[in-house]
This record gives sequence, C-alpha cells and structure tokens, in this order.
Amino acid sequence: MSSDEPQRQPGDGPEEPTARPSEPAARQDGPAEGPAERASRPSDPAPGGEPGDRAPGGAPTPPKGTPGAPGRGTPGSGTPDSGPSTQQLRPLGRPKGAAPQGSPQGAPDPSTQQLRPIPPGPGPRQGQGQSQGQQHQGWAPREPEQGAAGAEGAAASVAAADAPGDGAPGKAAKAGKKKRPKRKGWRRIFPTWRMVLAGFIFVVLLCVGGFTAGYLLIDIPPANATATKQANVYLYADGTELARDDSKGMNRENVPLSKVPKHVQHAVLAAEDRDFYGESAVDPKAMLRAAWNTVTGKGKQSGSTITQQYVKNYYLGQEQTVTRKVKEFFISIKLDREVSKDDILQGYLNTSYFGRNAYGVQAAAQAYYGKDIEDLTVGQGAYLATLVNAPNAYDVAAHPENKPNAVGRWNYVLNGMVKEGWLSSADREKQKFPAPEQARGNQDLSGQRGYVVKAVEDYLIENKIVEEDALHRGGYRITTTLQKPRQDAFVKAVDDQVMSKLDKKARKIDRNVRVGGASVDPKTGKVVAMYGGIDYTKQFVNNATRRDYQVGSTFKPFVFTSAVQNGSTTQSGTPITPNTVYDGNNRRPVQGWDGGQYAPANEDDGQYGDITVREATDKSVNSVYAQMAVDVGSDRVKDTAVALGVPEKTPDLTASPSIALGPSTASVLDMTEAYATLANHGQHGSYTLVEKITKDGQDVALPERGEKTAVSREAADTTTSILRSVVDSGTGTAALAAGRPAAGKTGTAEEDKAAWFAGYTPDLATVVAVMGQDPKTAVQTPLYGALGERRINGGGYPARVWAQFTKDALEGKSVKEFDLELEPGADVPVQPDPSEGAGEPDPDEDTGGANGGATDGATGGTADGGAADGGGDQGGQNQGQNQGQNQGPTGGQDQGGQNQGPTGGQDQGGQTQGQDQGQTQGQNQGPTGGGADGGAADGGAQGGQQGALGGLTQGTTTGPRGRGGD
Repeated sequence: MSSDEPQRQPGDGPEEPTARPSEPAARQDGPAEGPAERASRPSDPAPGGEPGDRAPGGAPTPPKGTPGAPGRGTPGSGTPDSGPSTQQLRPLGRPKGAAPQGSPQGAPDPSTQQLRPIPPGPGPRQGQGQSQGQQHQGWAPREPEQGAAGAEGAAASVAAADAPGDGAPGKAAKAGKKKRPKRKGWRRIFPTWRMVLAGFIFVVLLCVGGFTAGYLLIDIPPANATATKQANVYLYADGTELARDDSKGMNRENVPLSKVPKHVQHAVLAAEDRDFYGESAVDPKAMLRAAWNTVTGKGKQSGSTITQQYVKNYYLGQEQTVTRKVKEFFISIKLDREVSKDDILQGYLNTSYFGRNAYGVQAAAQAYYGKDIEDLTVGQGAYLATLVNAPNAYDVAAHPENKPNAVGRWNYVLNGMVKEGWLSSADREKQKFPAPEQARGNQDLSGQRGYVVKAVEDYLIENKIVEEDALHRGGYRITTTLQKPRQDAFVKAVDDQVMSKLDKKARKIDRNVRVGGASVDPKTGKVVAMYGGIDYTKQFVNNATRRDYQVGSTFKPFVFTSAVQNGSTTQSGTPITPNTVYDGNNRRPVQGWDGGQYAPANEDDGQYGDITVREATDKSVNSVYAQMAVDVGSDRVKDTAVALGVPEKTPDLTASPSIALGPSTASVLDMTEAYATLANHGQHGSYTLVEKITKDGQDVALPERGEKTAVSREAADTTTSILRSVVDSGTGTAALAAGRPAAGKTGTAEEDKAAWFAGYTPDLATVVAVMGQDPKTAVQTPLYGALGERRINGGGYPARVWAQFTKDALEGKSVKEFDLELEPGADVPVQPDPSEGAGEPDPDEDTGGANGGATDGATGGTADGGAADGGGDQGGQNQGQNQGQNQGPTGGQDQGGQNQGPTGGQDQGGQTQGQDQGQTQGQNQGPTGGGADGGAADGGAQGGQQGALGGLTQGTTTGPRGRGGD
C-alpha cells in the first residue's frame, strides 16, 4: 500500500490478509494473535519506515531517532516498549447483540475504544499510519463515563501484564515471582518454622519409639526375695558388736483383700491415691510435678500411684535410680493391663511398711493396736493409713512430740474419705484420735540395745543419710560412736543410784520411775554413752531422745549466756554480769514486758530480796531469771538456745518471759548437745551417733559435722563460771562426788514430773533426767514420794547418777581445770551493804578468814550433806575445800549440826585461823550440816560474804529455804 492511500479506520470491515514475505509468522515479543485480533486492531506501522513517509492527513512522519518517532532504538526517544508510539487502539468488548448508535451492526464503536499497549515489534509497517483522530501518540478516545484514573489504571494493568522484562522473551513470568529474602543479623540464630516442625516431629517419633522399645523389652520380673533380707549390724566404736537387728526376717502376715474392712481400704486410698480405681497405672502429671517440686527445693516428693508403689515394693527395690524408675514405669503399665485393681491394692496393703518393723496391714494392726486387721475401727484404720506416708514421724508413741503432725495427717485422711463419699459427715464427727499402744520391742534388742538401735535409725533417717525403707530392708554395717566402757558405766550408775532403790511393792509410785541420759564429748560432738530406759522390750520409747518432758531450770543458763552475748543491761542500764543485783522476791511482776502481767513464783515461794545473778543461779530463783529474760529480750534468748543446740522446733520454745523457767520440752540428748557447746567455749557442732556406715563393702557418705561459733568465748565461759558455783555451793553439790572440776545446773519440771541435772567437765558433757510415767497408759505423772523421798529434785538422784558416771567414765584420765575467759566485770565482787550485817566485822578478819570459815558452814549443809565443806574461794579455800569435798558427802545426809559450820568462820576470823578452822570444821563438822531435802541449808547458803558479817545468824536464817528453784 502506498503512502497516499488512506489508513483503515476501526469501523471498517475486516481486511483480507495479504502475504507479506518480510513479516514473521508470529511475533517474538508477545503471544500469537488470531485472525479475530488481527481483524479488530489497526495494522502496525510498517517496519523500517523512512523519514519521507507521511502520516495520514499529509503530516510528515517524524524521523527516526527523534521524540515521537515510530522507530526503535533511537537515542532520546525513551524505551520503545513503553513509548506512546508503540500504542494502538484495541476494542473493549460489548454485550452480545448490542451495537453502538450510529454504527453499522457488528462494527466496533470508536467511543468504546480505549488504549491498549501494543507489544513491541520491529516497528510500524510500511504504508500504515494513524487515523485522523488518533494523531496524539496513538491514543484512542475515552468513554465519557470513565474517569481519568480508571483509564490510566486499566492501561497500566494491561501494560504490566503484556510488557516483557528487560526486553527479553519469556521474562515476564519470572519478574512477577519474588525471591525469599535472606535471614540476616540476630534472626540467623533462631530456627525457622521448618526447623522447629522438623525437630518436633523427630522428638515425637523418638518418644514413640522409646516407649515402644521399653514396653517390649521390659518384662514383669518375679517378686523380690524378701525372705533373704539381711540384718543391720550395729557396732561399738571399737568394732565389737552392739546389736543385730531383724536377723530373723520380715514381720509380715499376708491377708486377702476380703479380710481388710472397706473403711481401712478407703482410708489408705484417701491417704495415698484417691483416684486409684479410675486412673491409669501411672500419672505423668504427678510425676512431673513431684520432680519439679524436688528440683526447686519444695521437698522430695514421690508422684507415684499405688500401682507404682506396689511395683517398687514387690518387684523392684528401694534404690533411687533412673533405671529403677524407668523399670517401675513400664512394669506398672503392663501390670495394670494384666492384673485387676483389687489384686494390685491387695498386694500394696500386704507389702507397705508401717513402722515398728511391721510390713503389711495385718502386722501393723497387731503392732499398734494388738488386733487383727478386720477388728480395726474407722479411726484406727485411718491412723494406719497415716503411717504409710512417714512411719517414723507419725508414731506418736515413739515420738510424742510429733503428735500434732500425726493428728493433722489423720484428719486429712478422714476428711478425704468424706470428700470421696466413703464416710458420712455424721460418722466423721464421731471419730476421736485413737492413740496406739506402746510398742513391744524385738526380744533380740532387749536392754539398752534396742534404744541405741532406734536412736541410730532416727539419726540416719532424719539426716537423710539412708532412706527409711532401704534401712529396714537391711544389709548395713553401722559403727556407732558409743564407747562400750562408758556405756556400761552409765547403765551401772543408773542401777546403783536409782533402780536398786526402787521398791515397787511398797511404793506404787516407784513403778513410774524412768531414767534417761546421754553423754557427749564436747570437742568432737560424739555421743559416747546413752541410757534409754528400763528395757527396750518393756518400754519402747527412748527416754534420751523423747521430746515431751519440760527441761525446767536447766534452761536458765541459756538466758544468762544470751545476756552476755548481746551485751544486755538491766532496766536501770546496769550491765548484766554474775554480780549484777536483782530483786529476788516471790511473785515479783516483771518490768518492761508489754505482753501483760507476769509474776512467776519462786520454788516454795521463797523470798530472796536483793540477790546477785550468781546467787540467783545457785538457788534457781525464778523471779530473777524471768526479769532477765525481759531485759535481754525473749526472742534473743530463744535464738541463743537454738545456736547452742536446742532444736528450733522444740515444743513450747516460745519467746516470752516464761522461756527462762524451762517450759520447753527438749530431749535429754538435745540438752546434752547445748551444754557441750558451753563446755567447748561456745563452739558448736551437731552431735553424731555414727562413726561409719557401709553396705556391701561400700562406704555410705556421712554429713560433715562442721563447727561454728554459737556464742562468744566470754559468753560461754562466764556462764561456766556461775555454773561452777552451782556445783560448788548451790543446788548441785552432789555432783562434786565425781572428784572433778564441774559446772552444772539442776532443773525440775512442773508438778515434779521430771527432775534434771545437766553438767560438764572440760572432757565430758552429760545430762541425766528422772521422769514419771505410768507404765500402762504412758501418761506423765508427778514423782512425789518416789524412792521414799518427799519430792525428787535435780540436785538429788539425777546429780548422783551424773557424779558416779562421770567419775567412772573419766577414770584414769588426768584432771583438767577449766580455762575460762570471763566478760569484763565478771570477777568483780559486789560490796555488801553493812546495814544488812549482824554486826561490825572483826578488825583482824580479812577476806580469807571470812570466806574460809563462813563458807565452811554455808556449804556444809547443802543438798547432800555439805559436799563443799571447808571452802569458799579465798583464804583457807585450798585445805577447807579439799577436806569438804572428801569428807562432807558422807555424814551430811544423816546428821544435823546446824550451828557447827559458821563457828569456824565467824569466831576465829583471820587468815591463819580461817585456814586452820576451815579445814577442821570442814573435815569434822561439815558433814553434820546436811538437810534431808537437799536444800542449801544449815550453815548459811550465802557463802563467804555472809560469813564475814555473821555466819551463824545468816546460816540459821537462810538455811531452811531448801531447794531454791528446784
């Protein structure tokens, strides 16, 4: 076609295709067009157009290489693919059958035309141009109703769809696919979701595989061979055998479930596993919770179901290993599939340990109530269920101090039965705690052996050295710290001083007399001897370790120790020393206490007036020590006692003024540990009963004793100095029979239910208590009239046992003196008030004569016949004291001699005469001054101070006051 021919308009009919040899069969830059498309769109500009070609209307065609020219690749013309010169009109579709007005039927309507991008080609065809109305860059007219934005958006979307990227064929699809950005920076350290998913799937597959393998590989084993259970062997420190426990095997009697009452079954379920019949064999949630609580320090917990516990008891062992727990897990699952719940419960009830060497409910029913299992009441069954959790802790007969905890657990069991519908609320209200019978010990553990074995067991369990179940399954070889010669000496001292003097036929109260004792080496903390009771097979409770008798005035030294330790002062601001003066009158209200009025009575309502701390300790004056507790602070007193060795959870160890009078119920062994700390100059280390323990030839680890400073040396040693005075001239003079320098304190429980003596030498700390207990009901009873005495006090039988044991235990060892470092002012004597004397002292009388003579008289009539006769601490003390120690105790118990003691001191005066007469009077006359009741009686309990001012008058006046605070 020539350039003079008019171009075809969009409304013209279809053009017959003509063969063009120079035109390719298909366009290379876009999809092939069909005949319809070709017919409906204007022809492309002829390729290779020359500058001489003209557009329609006679306008010359712009030369190639200029803006707007149809040629491609010309600099400055823009991108050929997107330039207007490449655009042509394409028709928009209309509904079928609708023809535009003014147009022939089937012809395209120019008003409906919009711009469509034309894929880039080789250039406009020769002889083709633009129509007259489309000279502006090839754009078609726009429909009137369409906005500019709509048209432009449509054109842009079409252009984006049709234009290839970078002008290369086939790049359009690739340009539309975005690449995933690379992970940079801190994001690289976190796994992707694909990695997390893969890891989770791997863990699940691993768990499933491990579970399957465990289930297939672990079989239910035969029952463990409990019949071959080994004995525990207990040895003295020197290796000789002390006892052999349970050498005859297990105490068990199996019973069918049908013979166990339903209320007993339900009680056990309420205590151990309330969902037993409805749950699976294992409880993963409980196991995880128990493991978490154990790891986080909330206490070791089991998390095991009854099925798991039965598997442990019957098929496996008690060792705490991962292997055993894994086996327990899979065996429990298999057993639950193969055995009924009733059979599992029956096995559990017959294998559980209930304490008192009783395995199974039948043996437990006999051990605690002397009945067959089918005869137990609801309350008794609930108590047995309580024991399964902690047999050693909840046996209230063996450990009376644990009764509140046991009752709490018992209530928990009964309330659980009500909650589960196994017990009516009305029946629940009727239940009263059924105290068990006293245990009947193993006959192989008669005498003291059973007490020692039980004490060692408690020590191992409480210190978590050996698990309770493992210990009772046996096989341990335990070397104790007990020394056989000293253990024998303790037994002999009790027999000689107490048991041999009982007359159970003539005096019914003598049947109630019990004795407990313990002795500790202060340097090492080792328990070298222990006395637990009359016989383990007759009385199961160990009197040396029980915590249910008041300690009385043996607690008072801890108040003074705390005063020195804390630098305490009186209400008037005076530092508290042995010479500080207090008001010792009876029922004197304490000052400075905001908890209400408290006015304790002195023993026998004694009126002492102004009295020094040393004298108040000698006579155990309650009013003085109650006030001192307020001055120090009762909370500080408690802290000091705990630091010395009294357990913090001791019953009735409360921070109030009464703490000074000893209402707390620490054990004999607890008090021995505390007094050993004083003997060790304030250095505390927990006592130990075990030297070594092995199983199958392998050593079992023992805890480090560790030693720390509980109180300062000055505090401990100053306390020792006033306790020496108690022994030398106070209520504890019977202890002088040991023939050693000694310090100690007497004590009496309320209503005289127990009498104590706690004392020590530099080598040995020992505590002895005589207790009253009904042999049938185990109820504590007063000791009035026991052993033929009006009343039992700490300065009597307990001090005598202490003296004999200490003398025998230290026989052959050199005598050691106390090496004391006192607090400032402790050795400064208080100047007496001359107005209180009987007259002016003799000008020739000096301190030596006064103390030497007057102390003769004063100590000649103390508790046991003037054991300290002949001596104060000054002047003629050496000869007088020695003679008094040796000669006094013999005769003073039987004779009077009220006026003899003071004569030597008051009349003779002078240092020389005091020495001579002190020795003579102490040797000859002192023994006649003893009162039968052990009081600080005839001869003047005020010592050398009062002797200087009239020993006779003071002696006869103050002597009859008797026992002081004890």
